[in-house]
Amino acid sequence: MSGHFKEIFGSTINTIGTIQAAIGSTPSFHLSKETNYQLRLVGNVLQGTGSALSADGQGTISLEKLGDEIQAIGNSTVVTGLILYKLSKIPTEQKLIITGSWIQALGSFVGLTDEFFDHTADGRIENIIGGLLQGIGNSLQAVGGTEQLKGISSQQNLGTIGSWIQATGAVLSLIGQVKEEVEEIVLNINE
Repeated sequence: MSGHFKEIFGSTINTIGTIQAAIGSTPSFHLSKETNYQLRLVGNVLQGTGSALSADGQGTISLEKLGDEIQAIGNSTVVTGLILYKLSKIPTEQKLIITGSWIQALGSFVGLTDEFFDHTADGRIENIIGGLLQGIGNSLQAVGGTEQLKGISSQQNLGTIGSWIQATGAVLSLIGQVKEEVEEIVLNINE
C-alpha cells in the first residue's frame, strides 16, 4: 500500500470514527446507553487506527506524522478509559477519557503546524482549518468532561458540541488530505 493511499485511507477511517463517536455523544438522538457507548468506543478505535495509518503513510519525519502519532495515543487513552469506565464507573477512568481528549487536541495542533512548512499548496487551507477545529473540538470535550466530573452535569452539551466541531474538522481535513496527496502524486513527492 503506497504512502499516499495510507494517508487518504487513514484520514477516511479517522473521519468515519469521529462522526460515529459524535453520534454516540449526542443525547438528542435518543439512543440506548449501550448503543451510545458502543458508538463512542468503536468511533475512538477507528480514529486511533486512522491516525496510526496516516502516520505510517508519511514519507518523512514531520510535525504531521508526530501529530498523527500523538492523536493515536490520545484515542488509545480514551478507549482504555471507556473500557475501564464501563466496568467500574469511577473518576479515575473518566480522567483517562479527559486526558485522552487533551492528548488528541495536542496532536491536532501539532499536525496542523506542519501545513505551514509543507511543499504542497493544495489542501493547505482545509488541513489548517480542519486541524484547528479538531483541536478545539477535543479541547471542548475535555473541558466538558472535567466539568461533568465536578458534578456540573449541564456541561454534557459542551462535550457534544466539541464532538461535532471535531467531526466537522475531520471532514475538512479529509478533503484537504485528498487534495494534498493528489498534488504530491503529480509532483512525485511523499511527505
